[in-house]
Amino acid sequence: MGTIDLTLQGKGGVGKSYVASLLAQHYLERGADLACFDTDPVNRTFGGYKAFNAEIVQLGDRPDEINPRYFDHLMEKLMSIPDDGHVVIDNGASTFLPMLGYMVEADALAMLKSAGHEVRLHAVLTGGQALNDTMQGLAQVLLNVPDVPVVVWLNEYFGRIEMRRTDGSVEGFESSKLYKDNQDRIHALIRLPEVRKETFGHDIDQMMRARLTFEQASDFTEFPVMARQRLRMTWRDLQGAMEMAVL
Repeated sequence: MGTIDLTLQGKGGVGKSYVASLLAQHYLERGADLACFDTDPVNRTFGGYKAFNAEIVQLGDRPDEINPRYFDHLMEKLMSIPDDGHVVIDNGASTFLPMLGYMVEADALAMLKSAGHEVRLHAVLTGGQALNDTMQGLAQVLLNVPDVPVVVWLNEYFGRIEMRRTDGSVEGFESSKLYKDNQDRIHALIRLPEVRKETFGHDIDQMMRARLTFEQASDFTEFPVMARQRLRMTWRDLQGAMEMAVL
């Protein structure tokens, strides 16, 4: 049974491509048969990693549309992955709604499941100003794709995932109505904890700008010794979370 991991989020700049890169690195470290696709028409972050050999896939003639013929070409590739194969797809924020809509219209996910493939959707929530937007994006995924497990990534880089109630108290995502109403749909909750931005945060940012994996960055001599050490520590700390994400 092949597995297909697809990132979906309507808000850009929240760590979606970072999550896709973590999934790809996890599979590569285990020697998996991996295929990666970057369908983001605006930011080809995921496709810029040489380690992933990601195929750039154009899904439409405009950044905010899905052309069924182009999508059909991607589906042909997904249907033909081997039983022990893994696929990671990073979808763009601008094509979030068109992709979601067409997948539902064409019953694409059910088709992949009927072919024996396991499909998982990955949605990122982020703290700070984008929290409401990312919560709405997750709600749309849960509403429109009711039969596919969803992995929720709690990215605290921009702040804690906390919502203020009308009485002034604060609740975390696990206490929210969205989580409680959809708890049976959520395959896993993966927390990317808040890090010191001047050190760990800066190191991760520099690694991503260079389009390096954690393994590559830890041996990249142009990075300072302590930066490489912090990146090794970060990847080690993420290992348990990655196992939960792909179980």
